[in-house]
Amino acid sequence: MSIQIAKLKNFASRQTVLGLVLAIIFTLTLEHSAIDVAISQYFYSPTDGWLLAKESLLPNLIFYTLPKRLLIAFEVYMAIAWLQRYLLQRRPSSHWLAKQQAWFKPFSPLSLAEMGYLLVAMVLVPLIIASLKGVTHVVCPNHLQIFGGEYPYLTILENIQAGTRSKCFPAAHASAGFALYAWAFIPSLWHKRWQIAAMVTVIAWLMGGYKMLIGDHFFSHTLVSMSLAWGICAAVAWAWCRCRLYAKNTSAKNS
Repeated sequence: MSIQIAKLKNFASRQTVLGLVLAIIFTLTLEHSAIDVAISQYFYSPTDGWLLAKESLLPNLIFYTLPKRLLIAFEVYMAIAWLQRYLLQRRPSSHWLAKQQAWFKPFSPLSLAEMGYLLVAMVLVPLIIASLKGVTHVVCPNHLQIFGGEYPYLTILENIQAGTRSKCFPAAHASAGFALYAWAFIPSLWHKRWQIAAMVTVIAWLMGGYKMLIGDHFFSHTLVSMSLAWGICAAVAWAWCRCRLYAKNTSAKNS
């Protein structure tokens, strides 16, 4: 396991740099660009509006409400599973706690530390990205003059200086899906990391794509969110591995 943790630490350190560098590059090159506008123009008609209306109940349920609530429920379920495992380790003689393990069987292949890492990473990703939205003040496409709105199309710096009330960059809704990248950085699923990354990318882009179709986000908003989520998950994994290796080395020296 120590060799695997060391490999994961090196992998996570490289992916942290990759994710954050890509987020900066995409922000500088795509945000407020002709590419963003051109892509959104495919989803917008001056006469009919956006390809999907926000009021459309079924698309909203499938791509917004349902995924959001399922992800929240899943995180709560995992938090309870972590607490049950933690208490059972503290009180192994508790028959009641032991019986509750059947409710959390999907997490049985994971260690307590891995579950803790997943919880931290999956909460941090949307929290950080949502916080960035409050700093950038970027206007949503459907509020811009070029798409029938009231605001001019400005750069991030211009939006920050203007202090607009809008909070549309990066994409927060998709970030909850991209937070599942955390599963690609745990030792138990190391051999499936790229399959997990691919599956999470598809799920999160379906969530982010819906927001593009209703005019809530540009393409770059979701792309930057994806890169940030990958980098954040990798950074938390790197810190987790570093703590694990430090604890192991310390205990070895003290023994």
